[in-house]
This record gives sequence, structure tokens and C-alpha cells, in this order.
Amino acid sequence: MIFIAEIGLNHNGNLDLGYELIKQAKYSGADIVKFQLGWRGEKGDINHISFSDLIRIKEWCDYFEIELMFSIFTEEAFVQAKKLKLNRYKIASRTLLNNFDLAEQIINEGKETIISLGMWGKKILPFTNSRHIKYLWCKSKYPTFPKDLVGFPKSFKKNHIIGYSDHSIGIENTLIAISRGANIIEKHFTLDKSDNSIRDHILSATPSEFKIMNEIGRTIYKNIKIGI
Repeated sequence: MIFIAEIGLNHNGNLDLGYELIKQAKYSGADIVKFQLGWRGEKGDINHISFSDLIRIKEWCDYFEIELMFSIFTEEAFVQAKKLKLNRYKIASRTLLNNFDLAEQIINEGKETIISLGMWGKKILPFTNSRHIKYLWCKSKYPTFPKDLVGFPKSFKKNHIIGYSDHSIGIENTLIAISRGANIIEKHFTLDKSDNSIRDHILSATPSEFKIMNEIGRTIYKNIKIGI
């Protein structure tokens, strides 16, 4: 069972806040923290991350003993990420739709790659011959409300979709996904859901919410594994 704390842009352009977000994600039980690299990343934009910033983020994650992962949005971002020698990469729904060539480059690197399918409208999965790919069911609506979850899997043990990337308000739908067999959960992570700097704060989990999700979710997962 893997829990990913999606920090994304919730640092609000202040990467020093990223240190606290990484620390709180670790304390909340996350296995991985994830940032977005190349999305709104131009100089002066909210998510501009220089290579020296990447080194700092990696050092912070090493210090707190939590794995670092990035969603890769541009070729330049991929070049920078490769220098960090990370264990795996993330391909966001938007990248899969708008830059399929980049997605192929990332897949061809041969590392474990997690792919969200929130904008993938085809019945056939985008890559079918790579064993190192992990697919996440996703709805690319921010936030996602219950009525939007059309097609939410009844089982995550079919069709190679083994996890869930959640944009809902609250943690309930992540727990439903785990009860249906999901073994990867990605949830946005914030220190303050009332922050209006970007839209993602309201659909994120606070440290206390993430901790509850982690503890209950792992128990559900263990119970399913022993046949309950």
C-alpha cells in the first residue's frame, strides 16, 4: 500500500513552505511526496523551480526519509529530474493528453512510472507492453464532487488500474477505493484548506486528515489481504 502526498503547487510559490509540507507529510504517514515540475514553471510564475531548488527539495526529503517524486510536464523538466536519480516518475493526465511523445520518453527510461488517466478517453490503455507502469483512475475535475465520479471502479483488481488519484473534498472516496482493491492512493496535501492562493487547497487533505486516511486505509488494505 502506497500513499502519495501531492504537494504540487500548494507551496504557493514559497518553496521554503515545501520543507514544512514535506515534514508534515512524513509525520502523516505518506510514503512519497510529489511536486510538479514544468507546470507553471516559467521564471516569475508560482511554480518556478530552479535546479538548485530541486537539490534542496531532494535534501529535505532525504532528511525526513521520505521518497521524492515529480510529475513531469516538459522535456526540460525531464532532463533536470533525471539528474536526481529518483526511483520513479509520474505522468499527469494533462501530459498524457497534450504531450504523448514526452510520456513515451519517460516510459522508455525504464523506471517505474505512475500514470493518471483523468483525461484519457479511450478504452484501451495508452501503454500495454510495459510492466513498470502503474495506472491510477482519476477524474480531472477540481474539485471532484460525488456526482462527477461516473465510472468509479467497482474493483481495482481489473484492467491494470491499481490505484486512485483523488481530487475530491475529504478522504471518503480514497477509502472507498482502498476497500475495492486500490493499492496506490494519491491525494493533494495542504497545511490550510481555506487558502485561496490556488484551487488545489480545498481538495487537499490536511495533515490530520491524511493521517486518518493513512491509518484507516492501511488497516482496510491488510484486512482485504488476509481475506476478510
